[in-house]
Amino acid sequence: MIKIFKKYGYRNTLMISAFLMLFTACKKDPAPAPTPAPPVAKATRTELTKDSIFLYAKETYFWNTSLPSADVFNARSYADFDAELSKIRSYKIDPATGKAIDKYSFLDDGSLSSQLGGVSGDYGFSANFNNGDRSDLRIRYSYPGSPAALANVKRGQRIIKLNGSSDVNGNSEASVNFLNNAIFGNNASVSMTLRNPDGTTFDVNITRGSYSLNPILYKNVFTAGTKKVGYLVFNSFTTNASAKLDEVFTEFTTAGISEVIVDLRYNGGGSVGTADVLTNLIAPTSASGSLMYTTYWTQHMQDGLATILKNQKFYANGNDGVRRLYSYFDYDYKPTESAGNVERFQKRGAANISRAYFIVTGSTASASELVINNLRPVMDVKLIGRKTYGKPVGFFAIHIDQLDLYIPQFQTKNSQNFGDYFDGLPVDREDFDDIGKDFGDPSERLLAHALSYAQTGNFLSVKSGNDRISSIGSVSRSEVDRINERLNEHEFKGMVETKMKLKLKN
Repeated sequence: MIKIFKKYGYRNTLMISAFLMLFTACKKDPAPAPTPAPPVAKATRTELTKDSIFLYAKETYFWNTSLPSADVFNARSYADFDAELSKIRSYKIDPATGKAIDKYSFLDDGSLSSQLGGVSGDYGFSANFNNGDRSDLRIRYSYPGSPAALANVKRGQRIIKLNGSSDVNGNSEASVNFLNNAIFGNNASVSMTLRNPDGTTFDVNITRGSYSLNPILYKNVFTAGTKKVGYLVFNSFTTNASAKLDEVFTEFTTAGISEVIVDLRYNGGGSVGTADVLTNLIAPTSASGSLMYTTYWTQHMQDGLATILKNQKFYANGNDGVRRLYSYFDYDYKPTESAGNVERFQKRGAANISRAYFIVTGSTASASELVINNLRPVMDVKLIGRKTYGKPVGFFAIHIDQLDLYIPQFQTKNSQNFGDYFDGLPVDREDFDDIGKDFGDPSERLLAHALSYAQTGNFLSVKSGNDRISSIGSVSRSEVDRINERLNEHEFKGMVETKMKLKLKN
């Protein structure tokens, strides 16, 4: 302002000052800083797991077309993972019964993978009520080498006291819940007072522990008339069982058996690969090369649209022999031989078996049913006991954070294109599991039926009078069956593709 005053004088300075004031007033004020957007809350680990459970189901679930969109389903709205999975199961309804078809999906913490590999971490025994009597709780089986077996716990023993309580009956919901928690819960140990068949009693305390699971509970060769009949109690299709099965059937072959009894009454399934082994040990040589079964995966997977499987990674040798990182998306899921989804008979061993008897109950499921369904078109097969569980679908584990998700992804159908036994496989001779008698006792009802048929061509007739099989009312029997199902629901029932016979696309 001083320089301007000197050059133009006072009068002109006033004009310039006014102009500068006007120019300054015309300038716009700087725009205010924008209000920062509120921070977006990060999804929690639990929310992301819930999202993943639904998204994997939407792309790989066998009945995925019945599911709504992700927005409608709203995975994060469910109280927990089990509630969400229960809702997913509810969408596919059987029009004949009005009930949900899916009774198979579940979440696991990794224990199943270990169990399928032949290592378990529980007490090693199971129990049910015997002969329709809700006050007669018996040991169904104990695994060799398990904590229970080491404590001398055996099939047929009666439990008369459990964790200090004599309330070991199924007379109330509270009693059943008590049994479930004590025997099948997560407690570190369980104490029992057991009564042997000879009337003697003893106390045991069993601590949960890890042990090698041997699924062969019993084996023997019986003479039925002029025939030699092999008998095998096989309780789980573990991936380590193939060599054990080979040994048993080698013994059967050496003994000259012509028929075999396979006791699957408590076998809920397991590895598809092990089921193939057992099938081929029993099958006639004449079946070799013919179609055994075809696997039909979810249509979305067949069409190569289940891109979410790119997140399930593993290392494998490619078709060129080079080991590299692959994902489950890289498999070919089409129901063709070139894709590895057509299985053919390949006779294993030298046993020449003309007839196979299978002892089954409502606990017989999945891989067990697969073996039976495979063999029916190629040989004489007889089922004895109760209708099977009904699970013609299978899965592989989907890893989500700390969980393994098991949801049906495929169905198998035999050489006659039959595989719709969702309601179970019916039996040729119905009778009830006689838990009071040990495996291999020729007087045990289900085994006795098979031995009778092998010798005479007829099953045993049902006795009357004081025979408990016929004298216990159907209403009582049905109720005890329901209670036993509650006790058995903790046991695995499934058909797991652990071998992954599928072929990589490249």
